[in-house]
Amino acid sequence: MSRAEATKARILAAATAEFSAYGIAGARVDRVAAAAEANKNLIYVYFSSKDQLFDAVFDAHVVRVLDEVPFTADDLPGYAGKLFDFYRAHPELLRLATWHRLERGALEALPAVAESYRSKVDAIAKAQADGVVASTSPPAVVLSLVLALAATWGSASASEIPSEDGVAVRRDAIRRTVLGLVAS
Repeated sequence: MSRAEATKARILAAATAEFSAYGIAGARVDRVAAAAEANKNLIYVYFSSKDQLFDAVFDAHVVRVLDEVPFTADDLPGYAGKLFDFYRAHPELLRLATWHRLERGALEALPAVAESYRSKVDAIAKAQADGVVASTSPPAVVLSLVLALAATWGSASASEIPSEDGVAVRRDAIRRTVLGLVAS
């Protein structure tokens, strides 16, 4: 990795922490530069503005979630459990998504998210047509509920269960609830 690439990676890592903690409006480029041990001007050279830096951070993490958590309409409880585990391992991503919704609007307006959402809805519709997933709710509603359940105990949750046993209890509750939602 070149020196410039290493600096850019440090800036993105520092910006991820900054934006997940403070959102776009509250984030400070000075703090990002200090945490990244980089010249503040480099942030503007690489990203042009604080808003474009947020976009770069958010785009990198959206793609990461889409790539690292495989979706299978035939196993929505398993998908919800894997998504729950991913969010536990990366709580900053739920916070980034929350800040995006608050300060920028619906995530579904982003091309990568919209395409992923459409393909998941289509897969659920096919699973419903094949009798694998209950047809009691439209596919988009099923997906929205699965996503919401997986994020139920996200980083902003006040109802944490502190022990590792609590993690297993929460994951199992999510899986069972999704199973009840989609069982045909």
